[in-house]
Amino acid sequence: MLRYSINLLVAFLIVTPAFAVEPFPSGFHTQEINTNGTTLHVRIGGQGAAVVMLHGFGDTGDMWAPAAAALVKNHTVVVPDLRGMGLSTHPEQGYTKKNQAVDIAGVMDALKISSADLVTHDIGNMVGYALAAQYPTRITKWVVIDAPLPGIGNWEEIKQSPLLWHFNFRGPDEERLVAGRERIYLDRFYNELSADPKKIDEATRQHYAALYARPHAMHDAFEQFGAFNQDAIDNKALLAKGDKLTMPVLALGGEKSFGTAQADTLRFVATNVTMGIVPGS
Repeated sequence: MLRYSINLLVAFLIVTPAFAVEPFPSGFHTQEINTNGTTLHVRIGGQGAAVVMLHGFGDTGDMWAPAAAALVKNHTVVVPDLRGMGLSTHPEQGYTKKNQAVDIAGVMDALKISSADLVTHDIGNMVGYALAAQYPTRITKWVVIDAPLPGIGNWEEIKQSPLLWHFNFRGPDEERLVAGRERIYLDRFYNELSADPKKIDEATRQHYAALYARPHAMHDAFEQFGAFNQDAIDNKALLAKGDKLTMPVLALGGEKSFGTAQADTLRFVATNVTMGIVPGS
């Protein structure tokens, strides 16, 4: 089942012609789940071994619809919007990834899921590591896609990259600059950090711009980045406190992005890492 699930996910990443928002299949339903002092908007569908899918910045759990549609044939698929993002509520604090891992564990508890495979991207990777490190018996396998982990590997070098200026772009003045211009702000990421910006279609850009224009949405997105320094401290402490992760980890790097560095980073925190490269990504 692991090999089937991984092959299915990699095939989805390679052949998807455009990053377009698609509806979740009719078998999915949504649920607002109270967890750890917040409420997460969660999409749930299917039966079988559970898979939890965590999104990153610039999108929401909606990004996983095509992959979820394939996985739901053999799995219970759980797709939350992270704290303060998408249609989840907007608490004033709690944006460290260690704390958000508790959010996700609470979702699993509410759904009576004792353990699950984990698929993550971008900021979802950071929450995913904190989840797997704090609850190692609850994560059976982990697919981690194309983003670093604060405090791990060459993090200090990565965060100095001029391409990652947004790591420190936050505060009241910055929020006023972006207010009413969410589409312009997100387009900057879609156009500059995508291997092929044309694959992010107009409907997708409009969809996420509308979600990030909701009250408090961009502020809370900035809070995700604002927690990075504490995330680095937390990750180093988690690694020092316990053993490396032992569950199978598939580290997927985009050919034109993190590439082999994704697996290199994960080997600092996990013992059973398989590397994969997504061509043209």
